[in-house]
Amino acid sequence: MSHAPSTALETPEHHALRAAVAALGKRYGREYLTRIATEGRHPDELWAEAAKLGYLGVNLPEEYGGGGGGIAELSIVLEELGAAGSPLLMMVVSPAICGTVIARFGTEAQKRAWLPGLADGSRTMAFGITEPDAGSNSHRITTTARRDGDDWVLTGRKVFISGVDIADATLIVGRTEDARTGRLKPCLFIVPRDAPGFVRSPIAMELQAAEKQFELVLDDVRLPADALVGGGASHDDVVGGEDAGLLQLFAGLNPERIMTAAFAIGMGRYALARAVDYAKTRQVWKEPIGAHQAVAHPLAQAHIELELARLMMQKAAHLYDAGADLAAGEAANMAKYAAAEACVRAVDQSVHTLGGNGLTREYGLGALITASRVARIAPVSREMILNFVSHQTLGLPKSY
Repeated sequence: MSHAPSTALETPEHHALRAAVAALGKRYGREYLTRIATEGRHPDELWAEAAKLGYLGVNLPEEYGGGGGGIAELSIVLEELGAAGSPLLMMVVSPAICGTVIARFGTEAQKRAWLPGLADGSRTMAFGITEPDAGSNSHRITTTARRDGDDWVLTGRKVFISGVDIADATLIVGRTEDARTGRLKPCLFIVPRDAPGFVRSPIAMELQAAEKQFELVLDDVRLPADALVGGGASHDDVVGGEDAGLLQLFAGLNPERIMTAAFAIGMGRYALARAVDYAKTRQVWKEPIGAHQAVAHPLAQAHIELELARLMMQKAAHLYDAGADLAAGEAANMAKYAAAEACVRAVDQSVHTLGGNGLTREYGLGALITASRVARIAPVSREMILNFVSHQTLGLPKSY
């Protein structure tokens, strides 16, 4: 069941990339991810092979070992792996968020230290922004960084941080005092996994996934000056420009939304393909159940919605890769919203198409009922995206 797009937003090289990644994903599939999650393992084999083929770092600069492409290419990789039933969640975090931030704003030393490893898969990085009382509201983040001589000292808490147990470091979003105005402003720090005072606790989740979620406590975590992304030994380096920290933050958040859309579209495509195959072969009366419009039309609608969501995702990736950050922010939010809604409806309809079989382990769709909701919630809720569109796009007054 092919869903390869034929739009001006994708080149013949993109089509070739889709086909190659789809072939890789098919060799692993949903059964592989289900098995390793049950065993408490991580998808190391798939991660290593994807890295060897150059897929993990396709968006990173060539001079640091990457493929020289952009988020458009990286989103193709994640979508096609997801459509094969074997998505890699850490792709959203490590190369898309952290790799992009370091590539755009890191010092030369930070780029040399991290980008080659992120590109070849030998190193991974988690991303920590969400807090118990702030969510993703960067203005309410209470994790703070203060100077102590040449060092930085971080204090705070984070929740729902993916993959901290396997990541070599976590890119932590904190706030520090602006040297000129005295106001607290966002700043990003690279915190090694084994840093003293950096404590992680697993959060029990209903999701069946290899990647675990953690609560983090930063108890006076002492970091060298060069742990600050784009900064150095001087306090003034924090500021860089009036909105340097915000620019770094949104440089990571827009790819995160685009990649979340890719994750959701891939999952929706996987579920829909299983349902369509079942509807073609399951026969109760004279014809397969897919001949009945009550079965066929909802599946057709799910396909249409996934295709429309992909178009917005492609637009968002195109704008972001072209450097149109403001326009990309709007499109990335819309893409994430559309993909999440399309994914949830595709999964629901696929399970319904299979009836009781949709809830069996044999068919593997029941677990997606919970998993498909993730894109509605993370990295930002559907309601906050509607708020964004209401006041940023439509010009309506804020309610908060």
